[in-house]
Amino acid sequence: MSEKITTNKAPQPVGMYPHARRAGGLLFLSGIGPREAGTNIIPGNEYDENGKVIRYDIAAQCHAVFRNVKTVLEEAGSSWRSLVDVTVFLTNMKDDFPVVNRIYAEYFKDNLPCRTTVEIKSLPTPIAIELKCIATID
Repeated sequence: MSEKITTNKAPQPVGMYPHARRAGGLLFLSGIGPREAGTNIIPGNEYDENGKVIRYDIAAQCHAVFRNVKTVLEEAGSSWRSLVDVTVFLTNMKDDFPVVNRIYAEYFKDNLPCRTTVEIKSLPTPIAIELKCIATID
């Protein structure tokens, strides 16, 4: 049996899924992006008059996605230090990986979960990064 976890302190999921599920001693987070909770604001995005993204700031999105993951972890009874596996999805590996890797090292200097980083064509909202995580329950 598993328990669904949702919180209004993190961005609302863009589909029919919870923020996380508790199963045994593990916590599985759904893909989490950098949108701000309670809004659809994406930190660092700039749009043209038609609403198309013309520029984004991967550093701003990276910091925001880490904040959102931390929020979901804490709301679910876990913590940043309990992360054991992180999958990073990027829409532009060539340009964004060096920045993400540098910021990731700042956040994870005391906890080194396993990590996989993959490039994908797009995400459901105009974001450049999303994380899928597994943690233990504190």
